[in-house]
Amino acid sequence: MTGLYPEIEPYEHGMLDAADGNSVYWETCGNPDGKPAVVLHGGPGSGCSAWHRRLFDPEAYRVALFDQRGCGRSTPHASSPDTDLTSNNTSNLIADIELLRQRLDVDRWLVLRGSWGTTLALAYAERYADRVTEMILFGVTTGRREEFNWLFRGGVAVFFPEQWERLCAATPAAESDPVEAYYHLLHDPDLAVRQRAAFEWCMWESATPAWPPTPGLAPRFNDAAFSMAFARLVTHYVRHDAWLEPGSLLRGADSLADIPGVLVNGRFDFQAPVGNAWELKRVWPQARLVVVDEAGHSPDARLAQELIRATNHFAAAR
Repeated sequence: MTGLYPEIEPYEHGMLDAADGNSVYWETCGNPDGKPAVVLHGGPGSGCSAWHRRLFDPEAYRVALFDQRGCGRSTPHASSPDTDLTSNNTSNLIADIELLRQRLDVDRWLVLRGSWGTTLALAYAERYADRVTEMILFGVTTGRREEFNWLFRGGVAVFFPEQWERLCAATPAAESDPVEAYYHLLHDPDLAVRQRAAFEWCMWESATPAWPPTPGLAPRFNDAAFSMAFARLVTHYVRHDAWLEPGSLLRGADSLADIPGVLVNGRFDFQAPVGNAWELKRVWPQARLVVVDEAGHSPDARLAQELIRATNHFAAAR
């Protein structure tokens, strides 16, 4: 069994002056002379966490983590109704990653993350393939509209009918698209309306990562500012199809031809079905697919074990 590495603290952190008035929080941990790696968190809007640090051998890696625009310790925060999300888009997140790479004086680095972070990682790597040494992706998504529809417009509801009915019950009867409905509710001038919308959205997000469905609200959503920013950012990205052309990341996978990769997916991942990873593997021969039976979307010990095996493998191959 490959367990998580011990908890560590960053040896350096700061705020990156990004465009459009954004300040992006970043931190580095591990060995300052180690193999460079960057973690792209999920959500969008989840923020980086101490758990991500523990996926890397701290003697072998120099790991950079950051909070994407509008969430975590980055400012302005998307929980505020005054925060304009116009410039918060995939292209600008990619620009922020490159700005951070330059700030940390890194030539090339390994890219790791799951869920939304895999879409962002693919978009980044296809644009800057010469800056990526390897990729480790879990809970694989590729930014296609059908993937967004599956999770947020009723596809997966066949497995979660009670939770889906509750999500839709809180939307105006005249609105057929729950994403559009919640986007507007989360931007309502009435604080109580926004708070209820954030709660209901996060109840749905809490139900689907594991099987059987998780009852109640996941602990991370107990923070009101976190849940508000998370719900606003997810609906913002989904209603715009993450500003990606349909199927563009799969079509652009030729750019990854020289990048080794590991794809890790739970067999019972309802948020990011294993079929996503299968389709990506078909167009990215350099990637190895690891399917973890009985695991879901939540990064439990079984998934973490495979991720650590992957980081150890690439550290040894340095």
